[in-house]
Amino acid sequence: MDGKAEASSQQGVRWDGAVNAWRVAGDVFRMGRREWLTAAGWQQMYDDGVRTVIDLRTSRERQHRDTDPEVPDDVKARIDVVHCPTEDPDHDAFGELFGQYLKDPAQYGEYVGLFEERVARVFKAIAVSPGKVVIHCSAGRDRSGVIALMLQRLAGVGDEEIVRGYELAARGINERHRTHGAPHAHDPYLDEAALEAQLERRRRSLREFLGTLDVAAFLARNGVTEEDMAAIHAKLQ
Repeated sequence: MDGKAEASSQQGVRWDGAVNAWRVAGDVFRMGRREWLTAAGWQQMYDDGVRTVIDLRTSRERQHRDTDPEVPDDVKARIDVVHCPTEDPDHDAFGELFGQYLKDPAQYGEYVGLFEERVARVFKAIAVSPGKVVIHCSAGRDRSGVIALMLQRLAGVGDEEIVRGYELAARGINERHRTHGAPHAHDPYLDEAALEAQLERRRRSLREFLGTLDVAAFLARNGVTEEDMAAIHAKLQ
């Protein structure tokens, strides 16, 4: 893929209320919490051809907040929501490896290794999903980022564009923290100087992770069939 194509491969998506919403490749998108979408946003997502939303969060995270917009059930019902958590936060090793939650590309290798079957299950879900697909976690940065970068690899996107995608997501949720407040003291809003220093470290970590990643082999090892792979590739075109 040439530089011009890479430069335009990740585009922001404007669905009302959506936070950190980006096109990953082809008919696959990523974003933060779906509960941030307004009724108009759900309609816009439907009008754009989305028929499946894959929620990567754990069950305890899937709660309506008082600040979330009210959306009629019939508006949401036209889009299938598939619960496909990528992690088990009660795993004995979770806290030691990732702290409160996954938030650094330096942790991605251990994360994918610890939760191989769960991560692969997301790709199986994408393979059988009708219409365009949105994957989302909470912030739209790391769990959705892991899935997004693996999809981008399958789509032939170069490493520097993948790194750029991580930076877009990191900046997107940092801006949300600026305007709405950070929900956790351990993941605060950062001014530009502090954010850039953090991103410089995390870009290096992400490049190191990408250097170890063979997505096709990983998926085959975890039960994603050739038929599944063909369906995934079709969505990434």
